[in-house]
Amino acid sequence: MTQLLASLWPLFALILGGYVMRRMGFPSREFWPGAERLNYFVLFPALLFSSLATAPLNNPALAPVALCVAIMLGGAWLGLLLVRWQRGWPAARFGVFVQSTLRFNTYIGLATVGALFGSEGLTLMALLLAITVPAVNILSVHALTAGGQVTRRAQLLILLKNPLILSCLLGVLANLSGLRLGGGVDNLLALVAASSLPLGLLCVGAALQPQGLRGETPALLGSSLVRLVLMPAAAWLVVSLLGLPPMESVILILFFALPCAPTAYVLARQYGGDAHLMAGSITLQTLLAMLVLPALLLLVL
Repeated sequence: MTQLLASLWPLFALILGGYVMRRMGFPSREFWPGAERLNYFVLFPALLFSSLATAPLNNPALAPVALCVAIMLGGAWLGLLLVRWQRGWPAARFGVFVQSTLRFNTYIGLATVGALFGSEGLTLMALLLAITVPAVNILSVHALTAGGQVTRRAQLLILLKNPLILSCLLGVLANLSGLRLGGGVDNLLALVAASSLPLGLLCVGAALQPQGLRGETPALLGSSLVRLVLMPAAAWLVVSLLGLPPMESVILILFFALPCAPTAYVLARQYGGDAHLMAGSITLQTLLAMLVLPALLLLVL
């Protein structure tokens, strides 16, 4: 218990620190959007690329992990489609619930896994992200634009320009080609990547929007319940049926209990989604995750 709390409280302290600094106007209101863009387009892609370029793609855990992800994402997607059909949600609302259920805060996930399992856990997490980042982005963009004016070609271009998808693909290609990052390149990437997670956690806190919690209470509570309770419970069932090893099982259960990523708000606003509902969902899930994740890890560790 003490070791677990010692691993987790610094992560949530950074999130709360980002929230406080943003509300105090420190270092400035203009700093945070720029910091988010720097992390999203440079620092975090460098972390994904460097992790995947050196990851053991012949890891025997990769196939069952991919199967677990396919079952979880496929089941959740079908469930969301069924509820949409029953409720008659427009794309603007459906896209928000898809992101609330399927998108995940990679900063919290990587920081938690690194604190608990070190480099071995981070390697497995990078492989997990290589599978899920493209899949979740495809589903999110499709949900927000289905039935709208965005063509399939435009959807494809959106995905191809996503820096996280590109960094995952390039990292895997570099790995398969046997490219060796020598001559100091590996050290440069390591330095850039090391700054991604602390800055990312600060930005998560800065992006919290308590005003988004006003109204839509049933929808916000429902999406949080699905993301933080039902999804990890389903992941626990799947990993148990597949007989995965302990570390892989814990990481997958944790992964499907992560709160929604702040980038979901940007995507919702860009493609006509219900941005107010999206902001509220991100904020409530992140706040609740500070209570849920330690309790969940106590159960599975």
